[in-house]
Amino acid sequence: MADNRHGDGRGRERRILEDYAAFTGHINFNSIARPTVNATNMEMKPAFIHLVQSNQFNGLSHENPYTHLATFLEICNTVKIHQVPDEAIRLSLFPFSLAGPAKAWLNSFPENSLTNWDDVVAKFLSKYFPQSKVNKGKQEISAFQQDMDESLGQAWDRFKGLLRKSPIHGFDQPTQLTLFLAGLKSQSKLMLDASVGGSIKWKTPEEAYELIENIAANDNEAYTERAHSQKKGILELQSQDALLAQNKIMTQQLETLMKKLSQLPQELQNASIAQLQQVQSCELCGGNHTNGQCAMPSTFHEEVSYMGNQGQPGNYNQR
Repeated sequence: MADNRHGDGRGRERRILEDYAAFTGHINFNSIARPTVNATNMEMKPAFIHLVQSNQFNGLSHENPYTHLATFLEICNTVKIHQVPDEAIRLSLFPFSLAGPAKAWLNSFPENSLTNWDDVVAKFLSKYFPQSKVNKGKQEISAFQQDMDESLGQAWDRFKGLLRKSPIHGFDQPTQLTLFLAGLKSQSKLMLDASVGGSIKWKTPEEAYELIENIAANDNEAYTERAHSQKKGILELQSQDALLAQNKIMTQQLETLMKKLSQLPQELQNASIAQLQQVQSCELCGGNHTNGQCAMPSTFHEEVSYMGNQGQPGNYNQR
């Protein structure tokens, strides 16, 4: 069949499927529309783009979109261009803050379909912080409990971290304080009540919040000082504990010294006897007696007696 592109008889050019396959229009893959500004020159310096790219969001399960938006806005607030509104700067830089699956998600929208910053934020949070995460965050806040080895300041910081993690939790300040106080240990509750001379629940939400902030700040400062007093592998005791340990060591040393002193007379006596025995030893036979007191054997005494009797009268053999 011959190719007939002269028209369909109604004044329109006839287009075949091959014509539709060959796209000849303007190519633009940006989902975010280019902002319209009155400035003669809107240029994003590479340093700003690199700074945004150093804090990219990939859309992974452990990443928090609220934290990403907060960091992104902090960077954007450092960028000021003459006659360029902040919204235009945010829309221009936001694609550079995404990577991986998150960048693919942004590019999945129709071309130039995102025209304002609020719309971008709404779709971004709806995708990466759905209602299931909101419910989970509210449950974590409601079930808050102070850990056994956690100070009041540490517990307060962790509780506020849960609030920041789920900014749309819906709890007002009185409810937040009630949940926090309900999760504290008895010791922490008593400390707060003692600081107000009664019960902290008698204070207004503003007064209670300020009180907790001040006590938590002092508690964190004390914890920091204790942490600085620790050396590697060695824990420096606090002043009272160190004094008790020193007294115990001195007592042990004193007991050891007294034990040695009690043994000293016996040792001196043993040394005197040994010395006396050494002085009384016989130089002739080495026996344990003075010189000339040697013990003679019985045969020696018989021989001496025999020899002594030889010279006496009547003591001779008669033949």
